[in-house]
Amino acid sequence: MTAQVSSTAPTGLRQSRVGKRPIELPKGVTLTVANGTIEVKGPKGNLSHALSPHVDVQVAGTSVTVVPTLGGRDGARFQGLARSLINGMIVGTIAGYTKTLQLVGTGYRAEVKGANLNLALGFSHAINFPIPAGIKVEIPADSKGTLIVLSGANKETMGQTAAKIRAFRPPEPYGGKGVRYQGEKVKEKAGKAAKGGK
Repeated sequence: MTAQVSSTAPTGLRQSRVGKRPIELPKGVTLTVANGTIEVKGPKGNLSHALSPHVDVQVAGTSVTVVPTLGGRDGARFQGLARSLINGMIVGTIAGYTKTLQLVGTGYRAEVKGANLNLALGFSHAINFPIPAGIKVEIPADSKGTLIVLSGANKETMGQTAAKIRAFRPPEPYGGKGVRYQGEKVKEKAGKAAKGGK
């Protein structure tokens, strides 16, 4: 049962429609706030994040509520942002996040060696990418090295890691070769050979 929202914000402060909703802590997850930092611990790992001075986080049992300490729309925006960040941390520590990259191109391959991800992307040399702490990298055996599965509790770190890997060889507009997110649609341009009459 979801706890009812009570107006715990100071009188007259505007609240975000979504931000004022309480967050229920799943079993196995703990949340603490100390010295301006919020820390979430769960089976998938521990995460911490600096708390905005414009919000107050209140924990009552398994219910977490965010209230603004700043008036006007800005206070409501900070409240909504803080709730979103906290909810993302809870999801990350209880279930984790995953993102898959696909290598498209002849001879393009990925391999995990120790703490590095080795990439063959059509260059004269292989790329050795150090795997960030808290990120797990898997190469499915049936993909023959063309799929990279990233997983971790920190959604932001995982997204940055995926973006860095993709940036080594973004999809080309001619042929679509390169590194892309799985399911990403790449707009391809017609080459000169496709132009008729010439």
